[in-house]
Order: sequence, then structure tokens, then C-alpha cells
Amino acid sequence: MFGAYGHTGRFVVAELVARGFVPVLSGRDADTLKVLAEGTGLDARPATVDDPGSLDRALAGTAAVVNCAGPFASTAAPVIEAALRAGIPYLDVAAELEANIDTFAHFTGRARDAGAVVVPAMAFFGGLGDLLATAAMGDWSEAEEVHIAYGLSSWHPTAGTRLSGAVSRERRGERRLRYTGGQWEYRTDAAPTLEWRFPQPMGTRPVVGEFTMADVVTVPTHLSVPEVTTYMTADAVRDIASPGTPAPVAADESGRSEQTFVVDAVVRRGGAERRAVARGQDIYAVTAPLVVEAVERVLTGRTRTVGVAAAGEIFDAPDFLRALAPHVALGLLP
Repeated sequence: MFGAYGHTGRFVVAELVARGFVPVLSGRDADTLKVLAEGTGLDARPATVDDPGSLDRALAGTAAVVNCAGPFASTAAPVIEAALRAGIPYLDVAAELEANIDTFAHFTGRARDAGAVVVPAMAFFGGLGDLLATAAMGDWSEAEEVHIAYGLSSWHPTAGTRLSGAVSRERRGERRLRYTGGQWEYRTDAAPTLEWRFPQPMGTRPVVGEFTMADVVTVPTHLSVPEVTTYMTADAVRDIASPGTPAPVAADESGRSEQTFVVDAVVRRGGAERRAVARGQDIYAVTAPLVVEAVERVLTGRTRTVGVAAAGEIFDAPDFLRALAPHVALGLLP
């Protein structure tokens, strides 16, 4: 478990323990790692991405590695390399567009040839939307459009989210990315603002369109669809854009914040529309059951492919989503 002491990492450690796993704690800050290990009674193995030997020692004897340490532009490739050397599955919770694009571009062939499993973006962004879109597709072999709208009551970003966003902006400059016509396109104009009709009780809300998230990377890797667009409620965009927005604060004993979400995935083909909806609390906390359910399915052989694979490709999407109860409430609408 790399990045075990981060905000999301702590949720993942707790979920692993609750599901009967014995996580090995790893990360770059040895002192913080030691404190977490003393509090949990778990083994701690400090490691840094610029020291392959330390990563090899951290992964020795483990069954899989979950990477929760951003920015993933720096950590994903070294930890994947270490997983390949160790012969174990790799999963991460990366929301960074560029990091996920790089993972598919650089490791697809190697992981497939090695029979290895690499699952990037197995998180709220990238994983959940991908699973919903896949479930909504059903028996359609192709579609014209996939739209995934995020209805967040607020967005109090963690330090990791801010750092990852800064790294992405540094790589991208003043440009933004969208996926259209079956390929990536850089844009320099402002993203459009429009309204999205979320299922009740949220209802119609202003959203920022082409607010491109990791789902736009994962979905077209396995679904035949040339247009993939994600949207974010305008209030949440203002929250994350403001440097004064505080980090999330625990509102219950599990550490979840008060933030609630609705993810509305819509697939369209030939005038027909299919939809899958998920509701829950705290986008960081819900990442834990997502990635831990994925770990369990990988380790028990409930997978559909090898290599670098998105959630909806490697897992049975409807079955996986049902397994997320009570963390996520689902709605599948005609």
C-alpha cells in the first residue's frame, strides 16, 4: 500500500483491514509512516520512487500493490515497474489525466505480454464513472456519446488533489483537454457552462461542461464510443478553483466529510438513451471500497482480461456496482 498515510490512503487502509486483508504500509515519509504503523499495528516499509530497491523491498512478499500517492505523474510509472518486477497486480487511484494516459500508453503492451494486471484510476474519478457507463451500455456494442455528470454538493480538496492538479496544469499549460471524434484535442477557449438535469432530488443544476476527468481516459479504452464528455457542478468547480477552500473535515466516526455526490452516466445511440446513476457520500472515502473491491476481485480471479485495463473492461460492471452497497446507492433508468 503505497501512500498509506495520505487522506485517501487512510480510508483504503481501513477498508483493507475491514475486509480481512493485512496491508503493508509504505510511502515516502518514514516518520509519518511510523506513526501510522504504531497506531494500526501494521508493518511499515518506507520507500521512494527514485529508489527502485526500496520499492522492491516494500513489495516483497505482497499479493498486490495499491498506489494512493500523488502526484501520479511521478509515482505511477516507478510503482508499476516495481509491481512488474515483483510479479504482482498494480492498482491506483489516479485522477490525473496525463498520468492515466501515460499508463495506458507506456504499459499496455508490456503488461499484456507479461500476463500482468494493471488497473489505473480505480477510484471515484475514472473507476466509478467507467463502471456506470459500461453498465448503462448493456448489450450495445457501440454508442455515439457517453456523458458523465458529477453532482457534488461541495468540493473541499485534499492537499494531494491540489498538488496533482498543479502538476497537470504545469504539463498542460493554459490548454484543456477533451475527447471528441475518437481522439484527444487540446483547447484554449473556456469550457462551456450549461445546465444538467440530475435525477431528483438534486434536479437541474448549472455545470461546467468538458470538465475533463479520468473517466474520459478510461471509457474509450474499451467502449466503442467517439464522444466522451464529463461535467461538474459549477459550485464544486468554484470550490476547487479557490485557494481559500479548506480541506475536507470529518463529519462522522469513519472520517467521511459531509460532501454528497450524484454521478449521472448517460449513453446515447441512434436517438435512444440509457442511464446509470450512483449516489453516495464523500468522493475520497468512497474510493476505498472501489479499489478494495477491485483488489479482492483481482486476487480471486474474477477478472476478464490482463494488461492495463479500465474498471469496466476488467470487471463485470453491474455485478461490481451492486457489490458497492451500502457505500453507493444505484439507479439504473431506461
